[in-house]
Amino acid sequence: MRLSQFIKDNIEPILVEWESFARTMIPPAETMSVVELRDHAHEILLAIAGEMESAQSEKEREAKSKGLAMPFLKETFAAEHGGLRQRVGFDLSQLGAEYRALRATVLRLWMGHVGTVDAAVLEEVVRFNEGIDQGLAEAMATYSEHVANSRDTFLAVLGHDLRNPLSALSSCIHLLELAGEAQPRERTLQIARRSIASINDMVTDLLEYTRTRLGRGIEVVPQEGNLGALCQEAFDEVCAAYPKRELVAELPADVVLMFDAPRMRQVLTNLLSNAVQHGDPAYPVALVIRDEGAHVTLIVKNQGRPIPPDAMQVIFNPLVQVATRESAPHERPATSLGLGLYIAREIVTGHGGTITVTSCAAEGTAFTVHLPRGGKQATQPGA
Repeated sequence: MRLSQFIKDNIEPILVEWESFARTMIPPAETMSVVELRDHAHEILLAIAGEMESAQSEKEREAKSKGLAMPFLKETFAAEHGGLRQRVGFDLSQLGAEYRALRATVLRLWMGHVGTVDAAVLEEVVRFNEGIDQGLAEAMATYSEHVANSRDTFLAVLGHDLRNPLSALSSCIHLLELAGEAQPRERTLQIARRSIASINDMVTDLLEYTRTRLGRGIEVVPQEGNLGALCQEAFDEVCAAYPKRELVAELPADVVLMFDAPRMRQVLTNLLSNAVQHGDPAYPVALVIRDEGAHVTLIVKNQGRPIPPDAMQVIFNPLVQVATRESAPHERPATSLGLGLYIAREIVTGHGGTITVTSCAAEGTAFTVHLPRGGKQATQPGA
């Protein structure tokens, strides 16, 4: 039996075997559903089988084996697959591993049905490898294009977000140069302080993102403290920042555990501000702390448009833009660096904890942080 026909006749067994294999070698696959993991694999295999049965010149085959077959069609299943894999958080090495797993699975199963390995069999293997190589090249090309677009969007947003506070600060300096009454001067100083704080927050996020990408991690120095008191302070700060929004809290007075207070304040402020920006203003944003003995659980919840299912896999990833084309007016503005949730996850992980998200129309969106009471040994950059 020709390999192309074997693929067509055994597509489901191949996918079952490949799925099992892929989950052992590709980290994101461990938590992906069958539908998410198999994304386009069925169509990619059928496309390769069809190509194997088509007539090709030696020059065309050589180009295909090198991933140079032209043109790369963006509408191919392999190309679309590459873009979607970038969206759900695969890196290029994991994308390549996925194709290696697919190649190995097909050839291993087919060899079990082959008697004598002759020139015809080797020819089938060569044609199949050419198809896999071309599919991987198309997937990587689209993947790289999406990464470049995300990077350009990130830089554009950064420039836009920095321009606003810098302009406000420039205006404040100009006003302070002019003679004025005490009250207008104090108002001008308040605007200047807020602008400087905004710039500082953005620069801090960028530095911490860069540190994590260099493998140094975010510095976490846990000390014994009252998390309940810290949560109340962060809650009050966000309430003051959004005076027109309703926020409610269920906070025990004393929740003593090991944690890094400045870092956890950063997590709380980010989650609460994120909930306010995304949540429906007709409903309150809630902060809840539950003391559960060995663990402490923090929940930040809001009502509103649920997070799209395909975004749930990547919401904590940096430089991955979640589509907001149908977003309601109260949701996060387009100008956002998108590093807040990523940094929050890194801080929680540095405490030895976990952060998860659930979202549906009926129950709303809830970010849940689990922190071990004993904390985690202090981590330093570069450790």
